[in-house]
Amino acid sequence: MEQFFSYIIGLGAAVMMPIIFTILGVCIGIKFSKALKSGLYVGVGFVGLGVITGLLTSSLGPALNDVVKIYGLSLTVFDMGWPAAASVAYNTTVGAFIIPVCLGVNLLLLLIGCTRTVNIDLWNYWHFAFIGAVTYFLADGLGWSFPVGWGFFAAIICYIITLVMADLTAKKFQKFYPNMEGISIPQPFCQGFTPFAIIIGKVLDKIPGFDKLNIDAEGMKKKFGLFGEPLFLGVIIGIAIGCLACEDSKQLVDKIPATLGLGIKMGAVMELIPRITSLFIEGLKPISEATRELIAKKFGDKKEFYIGMSPALVIGHPTTLIVSLLLIPVTLILAVTLPGNQFLPLASLAGMFYVFVMVLPYTNGNVVKSFIVGLVVIAVGLLFVTWMADNFTSAAQMVSAAHPDDQAVKVPEGFKAGSLDFASSPIAFLIYGCMKYLNYIGAGVLTVITIVLLAWNRKQINKAN
Repeated sequence: MEQFFSYIIGLGAAVMMPIIFTILGVCIGIKFSKALKSGLYVGVGFVGLGVITGLLTSSLGPALNDVVKIYGLSLTVFDMGWPAAASVAYNTTVGAFIIPVCLGVNLLLLLIGCTRTVNIDLWNYWHFAFIGAVTYFLADGLGWSFPVGWGFFAAIICYIITLVMADLTAKKFQKFYPNMEGISIPQPFCQGFTPFAIIIGKVLDKIPGFDKLNIDAEGMKKKFGLFGEPLFLGVIIGIAIGCLACEDSKQLVDKIPATLGLGIKMGAVMELIPRITSLFIEGLKPISEATRELIAKKFGDKKEFYIGMSPALVIGHPTTLIVSLLLIPVTLILAVTLPGNQFLPLASLAGMFYVFVMVLPYTNGNVVKSFIVGLVVIAVGLLFVTWMADNFTSAAQMVSAAHPDDQAVKVPEGFKAGSLDFASSPIAFLIYGCMKYLNYIGAGVLTVITIVLLAWNRKQINKAN
């Protein structure tokens, strides 16, 4: 089973999602050719997104490493990056079975009317496997019997909470992002920041005069012209980071070509991501329309279901690009100044875009408000990564021992393992913290919270029906 699912996951999202979309399209009555075309558009979108995020990582990586060396920014938690974290998660016992287990839970909840979301974002199931793997080593360290069972317990709790939040935020998500009718986002990393957006947004709204700072991405373009364009901001931030990576004026002159090149590459990332994400929408539209027609035919207006999709669909929003870009240098400053933090994010910075997917619908795309939410979220997330590092390291070391040739999952000697995604998620730390600090009582608290959320969500669904 472990080898089978490792093989399936090894195909990657670019291969898995076209297959899933083609099968799903045929099952809901779309012609095979049209379903295949939709699936291929989604697959091509993932390939393009992978190329662009790879460009971001490969371009920023050397410059940021130079900044770390020049300014002595040495911390003890090593940034594995989300690809390595996903590999660690899927190559544990919990990860090997996470897809069938979670699909079974999803089906059960659909049958008893406790969710509307059909989560087909299989690649991102690694988030649930991650918290399961970390909890497995936590339970083993605490001396609990059957630690694998506790790992699955944590993964299922995370999955159910995420499904409920996907239901609760679906309408807001669909209203804010165009062409997203019938879609929800059941990814726990994104959903974990929704409460922050709601609470911080309401606090900011009570500050006198704050409403005058209601500037979205289009407003920035009108107010600042070229300086408000994500493309231009990307170039400026890239050049600034390139300058910081120089020790003295002589090196600054010598590195002018590399610095300008970094600026152009960062600008290219900001410009190309929205164009690539349009492929997702083009592939998704026929599936979404056919699903709504089928549900309307079978159930009339009495029932409504959502297709749970990857947040990659909407990371090209201009506000997401602007705020993510501005937060990259701020995050580095936070990492070395925040008391108690031992995590220096480098490889994880390419995943910054995903922080804001569910924040923007609650800030209405306000750049200032979204930046403040992001600042708080990143500060808290750095501490979460630090506190979870011990058990994440145990999981990474186990996988590294089983796969000695895979350098991506190898933790450097003298360091602990960390990753912004998914270790900084509030949902992940809620589950981890309850289990670590409250032990069996914490497990009971999580169970009660989950049951209450399910019951309340079922009541909302029945009321809407």
